[in-house]
Amino acid sequence: MSSSFKLLGSSAGPGVPSFFCDCCGCQEARQNPQLARTRSGALLAIGSTNILIDTTPDLRTQLIREQIDTIDSIFMTHWHFDHFGGIGELEYYVKLVRKQPLTLYLPPSAIKEFAAAFPGLSDIFKVIPWQFGHPHSIEDLTITPLPAIHSVETAGFLIESTTKRLAYFPDTAGLETEVKQILKGLDWLICDATFTGDNWFPNSHMSIDQAIALGAEIAAQSTILTHLAVHYSQAMTVTELQHQIKPHAQVQLGYDGMCLKL
Repeated sequence: MSSSFKLLGSSAGPGVPSFFCDCCGCQEARQNPQLARTRSGALLAIGSTNILIDTTPDLRTQLIREQIDTIDSIFMTHWHFDHFGGIGELEYYVKLVRKQPLTLYLPPSAIKEFAAAFPGLSDIFKVIPWQFGHPHSIEDLTITPLPAIHSVETAGFLIESTTKRLAYFPDTAGLETEVKQILKGLDWLICDATFTGDNWFPNSHMSIDQAIALGAEIAAQSTILTHLAVHYSQAMTVTELQHQIKPHAQVQLGYDGMCLKL
């Protein structure tokens, strides 16, 4: 059975370009829409089964762009708007096409917040709290939530096939020692690289340099930078970002639509 992991979006909260920003990175994305970035989310495809990781405010645009017309379940990393803001886009898919609730795995601390924010969606989702370290088996893959370091309860997800291991941590300020040990020797670490210069929020996010260092520390075969905000701290174009990571052969810039075969 073929499986893949696709980045639906690769930006931090403001997106690239941002409507309010005229930095060099946003100018570049306006001039070349292929370099634009929607908010960070992903799709895990296992055969014909489609699993969303986060539901960004750009979800409708992302699903149409990637020609995805079915969703089977959702895993939410955490309860911040740039990661859950598009969840309402699934209401009419469930009502008109699927005809049964979607399973929504949430952080335990977000259960009440979800119910308060979206009382009209109680019949659209079957809400289940995920647990750190508890694996979910889907076909021939497992998905395991692992602790991230962020301002609210947050998971990254370790996805394992019979031959490949991928970890997705779009929002985290490094990783605890125990998590690093679990992830040693990964095929792919896809991780938070929000800041292009100084890290304004060192307890919640990483800079590009910190993400590169984390990938090296856990000996990931490939480190893919996501949740990028090209205007934070030090504005950069994609050309400048590529130049910055060029000395690191195992490091890649993530981009919307990037697909990895598991």
